[in-house]
Amino acid sequence: MPNLKELYNLPLFSNTWLAWSLALAIALASFLILWILRRVVRRSFRGFQARKHTELLELPLQVLSRTMTPFLVIVALFVGAQALTMGPRTARFIESAITIALFWQAGIWAVAGASSWLDRKRRLTMATDRAAVGSLGIIGFVINVVIWSMIVLLTLDNLGVDITALVAGLGIGGIAVALAVQNVLGDLFASLSITLDRPFVVGDFLIVGEFLGSVEYIGIKSTRLRSLSGEQIVISNSDLLSSRVRNYGRMNERRVVFGTSVTYETSIELIERIPRLIRGIIAAQPGTRFDRCHFAKHAAASLDFETVYYVLSADYNRYMDIQQAINLRLHRELTELGIEFAYPTQKLYLVQPPSSDARPASGGDSDRQDIRAA
Repeated sequence: MPNLKELYNLPLFSNTWLAWSLALAIALASFLILWILRRVVRRSFRGFQARKHTELLELPLQVLSRTMTPFLVIVALFVGAQALTMGPRTARFIESAITIALFWQAGIWAVAGASSWLDRKRRLTMATDRAAVGSLGIIGFVINVVIWSMIVLLTLDNLGVDITALVAGLGIGGIAVALAVQNVLGDLFASLSITLDRPFVVGDFLIVGEFLGSVEYIGIKSTRLRSLSGEQIVISNSDLLSSRVRNYGRMNERRVVFGTSVTYETSIELIERIPRLIRGIIAAQPGTRFDRCHFAKHAAASLDFETVYYVLSADYNRYMDIQQAINLRLHRELTELGIEFAYPTQKLYLVQPPSSDARPASGGDSDRQDIRAA
């Protein structure tokens, strides 16, 4: 390590006070100009941001507005140092410093640009492609890791570190780290699988085991559902993909099966009219498609009809409105026809055999009563 005497003997310290004053003045002027330019850029960006429509220059201005003050200081000092006489070692040191500063500032610009592009993409595709909302967060994480990994490697290479040996060492160490954090990596790969395969997207309504709710956020490690009762359900991505997921968000139409039971006292003529009656009621409802209605079976206490139709919408509230309208009209029509709905009943028929003066030869009791239950 060079001592103070060696540092003092560097050509840099042989400059006169006039040269130092000139270099300082140039550095201050450069910093002032750069600071004013950054202020103008930020003001212009705020003006573009206040407009409803996205302008062509909005993204570049947003990126440039993230220029950091330390970078402005280093650039100003570099410009001012050009007025000084310096040796090759000092020149290499200053060039290395400005290069490293430029690398890190470029990383900040790249991250800001990627973040701005992802945010704009998320807003534009929210209404048309909800799957992009879940995948953009994963893409943003991967982009940030790649950018800063490259910045760190370039910085180390500029400092004279052999990054080839470093990358090889990281490969060996990465295996040990992967074994230590395999659960986290499992969730990370599961999130990538969700992003690429898209089994569900933000806004879909899922049933996972005993949990149900709409997808609110798809993250790196977990997915968050908002349940019907209001609380948030957090499920790790690996657990989610290993479960049986019922996705009601992909439902285009809803198949509805319902039964109608009438009493055994209903005449055969009215029984024949019931399927046509139910078909007309369903066909009169907008947004439905009738499938079938049949006299299904003779039950223990009723005559059962089975009806199948489709609601041409995935909206559960819409389905309930239609089913309610069908039930009300069906109840009204059957009542007007004098048809009674069946409910669980039991009838006892008591049969008294005719009396006889003769007793059986066996001497048994002849006062017997047969009871039949129906």
